[in-house]
Amino acid sequence: MVAVALITTACRPDREAQTSDATGDIPIGVYAALTGDQASFGQATVQGVKLAAEEINAAGGVLGKQIRLVIEDDQGRPEQAASVVTKLITNDNVIAVIGENSSSNSLAAAPICQNNKVPMISPSSTNPAVTEKGDYIFRVCFTDPYQGKALAAFVKNELKLDTAAILIDKKNDYSVGLAQFFQQEFEALGGKVTGQQSYSGGDTEFRPQLTTLKSTNPKALFIPGFYTEVGQIAIQARDLGLTVPLVGGDGWDSPTVIEIGGKSIDGSYFSDHYFVGDPRPLVQQFVSKIKQRHNKNPEANAALGYDALKIFAAAATRAGSLDRAAIRDQIAGTKDYDGVSGLITMGADRNPIKPVAMIKIENGQMNFAGWVKP
Repeated sequence: MVAVALITTACRPDREAQTSDATGDIPIGVYAALTGDQASFGQATVQGVKLAAEEINAAGGVLGKQIRLVIEDDQGRPEQAASVVTKLITNDNVIAVIGENSSSNSLAAAPICQNNKVPMISPSSTNPAVTEKGDYIFRVCFTDPYQGKALAAFVKNELKLDTAAILIDKKNDYSVGLAQFFQQEFEALGGKVTGQQSYSGGDTEFRPQLTTLKSTNPKALFIPGFYTEVGQIAIQARDLGLTVPLVGGDGWDSPTVIEIGGKSIDGSYFSDHYFVGDPRPLVQQFVSKIKQRHNKNPEANAALGYDALKIFAAAATRAGSLDRAAIRDQIAGTKDYDGVSGLITMGADRNPIKPVAMIKIENGQMNFAGWVKP
């Protein structure tokens, strides 16, 4: 069997290090933001996908063939995501596609995969509309409604807080959706949303919105945005004397949120897909391998990227062929898959049924705060 190694190429700037080409291999497309504002997400995902490919290939591959990754940088832009996924399907003839992290980018690319009947597994796009694009579109992360319910239950039932204000990124599908589902569940549980304000991704000034929200006297501030803005929001909120707990979703999952927010982000909570301190051997082996390669603990996106490719490989093995339709059917039939991000069963809507981890930021560290099952 031809050995396959990961090699660094010096080709187009929107290409990542590819797995070397070999006759009779299995090309798998990966698209992610490797540059731009969301690069932390994309780079973490690729770390996990690469590790999964290495492990799969070292164990003999899939159906006697080695997996070859074709990795594209979509720069965090929906139009570029559509472009690179079209290229992966029409030029590279990939069997399946892993991606994207951002819901906006997945929403741009999913119809292309669906129209070409190429299975797509998103690691961390949580907007419910993503898998609604068709029966070839899956995800391994929980959805915004699922996550929103978990967050609302945590704030109301665990933190015992009955009022909350909301600050959303109005141009981000993920942020708008998560805010909506949080509010619906929070109010259904007897909580009250005291006010809502918005900003646009890339903004640096949030004091006017925070001042307005502070005047509503909330006991929590829900910020369903990305790590790119959350740190600055925390600093400005504390400067204004808004001392209530800040709460967010998995979009916070990056060391950058602590690097920027510093002490201002302490005492905050966010939901996530896995916890680095999970004692399961599978998780600790994964953490150890990523840490050896990248000198830091893996983020949730690395775990989700890892699980996405492993689920594809298991499905292809069960299918007994590389027929995309057969693989699609087997991905849909995934049940009790023991992943780094939890025990995964694929629901009828191609969304996983799994627990949600709650993380608390304390003294510049991320600590486990419990599991929530909506």
